[in-house]
Amino acid sequence: MAKARKPNHPKTLARRCADLMLSKKAKDVVMLDIRGVTDMADFFVIGSADSDTQLKAIADAVLDGLNEHDIKPYRTEGWQGQQWIILDFVEVVVHIFYREAREFYKIERLWSDAKVERVVDEPSPAAAE
Repeated sequence: MAKARKPNHPKTLARRCADLMLSKKAKDVVMLDIRGVTDMADFFVIGSADSDTQLKAIADAVLDGLNEHDIKPYRTEGWQGQQWIILDFVEVVVHIFYREAREFYKIERLWSDAKVERVVDEPSPAAAE
């Protein structure tokens, strides 16, 4: 199987992260375009998990999928508590929440000025490569 091209644009990288999350059945995946709202990143990719096991599996899928392109996170947080794992790729920050934690923190509401793109619950063909 041919290796997929390395995502070289922040939106492409964000979409790749979303697709990898969906490959592990993440729920309610959204991409927030925060360019123009803040300079901390270009995109947040947010998704939910129904269990601790799924939370870790989603995070591992993103890390493994991007590692294939030699893309490593600047930092990660939340592995111990497993309620909210953050994968910071500088331009793109991935937030994987346990469903109840996402409802509690309401991160989308905090960034309500951002453009929101809901990602369908089917990975694109590129995610399978």
